[in-house]
Amino acid sequence: MKLASTTTSAGATGPSWVLLVAAVLVSGLLLAGPALHRRHPVAWWLLLGFPAAAFRVVQTWRPLMAGCGLAVSRRPALTVVSGLVGNGAPPPQPRVPHRGHIQPTVGGFRLLVRLLPGQVPEDFVKAAPAMAEDWQVHAVRVTSWKPGVVRIVASASDPLAAPRVPKQRGHGRLLQVAVGVLETGAVWVVDLRRVPHWLIVGATRSGKSTLINALVAGLAPQHVALVGIDCKGGMELSLYEPRLSALATNREQAVRLLAALVDLTLDRMSVCRAARVRNVWGLPDKERPVPVVVIVDEIAELFLVASRSEKDEAQAAGTALIRLAQLGAALGVFLVVAGQRVGSDLGPGVTALRAQLGGRVCHRVADPGTAEMALGDLNPDALKAAQAITPEQAGTAVLASGDGWERARSHLITEAEAEAVAAEYAHLTPVLSELHVEAP
Repeated sequence: MKLASTTTSAGATGPSWVLLVAAVLVSGLLLAGPALHRRHPVAWWLLLGFPAAAFRVVQTWRPLMAGCGLAVSRRPALTVVSGLVGNGAPPPQPRVPHRGHIQPTVGGFRLLVRLLPGQVPEDFVKAAPAMAEDWQVHAVRVTSWKPGVVRIVASASDPLAAPRVPKQRGHGRLLQVAVGVLETGAVWVVDLRRVPHWLIVGATRSGKSTLINALVAGLAPQHVALVGIDCKGGMELSLYEPRLSALATNREQAVRLLAALVDLTLDRMSVCRAARVRNVWGLPDKERPVPVVVIVDEIAELFLVASRSEKDEAQAAGTALIRLAQLGAALGVFLVVAGQRVGSDLGPGVTALRAQLGGRVCHRVADPGTAEMALGDLNPDALKAAQAITPEQAGTAVLASGDGWERARSHLITEAEAEAVAAEYAHLTPVLSELHVEAP
């Protein structure tokens, strides 16, 4: 009996010690919470913020679905039967959409929800503000995941208010650059191998030039050739001239440079055909030509015309850009086309070129036509989000591709920093003799 009593006492002591240790750990986390939040926000979120948010989601799910009109009542027959069998017991709870596991992200969480019969994703999109309010998070985004399933992504705070871009180790993958932060808190990465051609639009002081600075600063240390076309006399891209393999500063030069780039792609096509490969990435490393990234600033300057001769030049430039966009991805030539204003009034060439630029970035714009040109053919919701960007949100943009759309903000790279990076890596500038076209 004495032994049994001792064993029982030890068994009772075990759980109490576990509870005590757990209470101490939780208390320590709560006390250290503010300092942890300031110094290590991601750790704070995973240890304290996310568990609290997940608890709120679980607790409010059923009443939230009912309040937003997303719950479906049981069949009337079941209600009658429950009253007869249960002697006036409450009727069965309404059916609510099935919620998947709540998964943490860097600054929020995400979950999948299976729709009930008759529901559509737009029903959940309308309920997103109510979800954010009930879950006490900054914002909730709802997107269609697959037929019958939506994905809900919540952001605990606004990561675009003070973007934090982690330092990259080394230079990363070729043609991949971390340029800012996404609204989910994840790093905004421009990967030219995955999305080879980009259109970037934005009004003055909207953040367009800052994004280009960040992109060039990330590409400068890599083994790539940078080519600039800046028909405003080189006012923007001349900052990077030490790192540029070629620079055109007016439309006449641009037409010749673009023609030379087309010839370069055709030469590479012949090399690939002779080697019986479908693109330059199938060539051996020693035989693979250097990738070329063509940055076109202020695209409107290429297409605006005032005379017959200028019309011919604009048409030639547009045709060359379209050919580069069609052929370039497989042959190691990539386009980044930027402008304050891009509209169909610049001519059919702009619309045809836009169709070839799979990546789109829209900052605050001065006219709705530019936002429509950048995002209208990809996603109407992205267009609405871009038109809502205010002048105070400099650097904030909506980026879209075939994979969907997101809000993002580029990392601040000043002109002085961009110029310093270009000078630092000037020795890596490839010499492409075929692009040095003499004036006629």
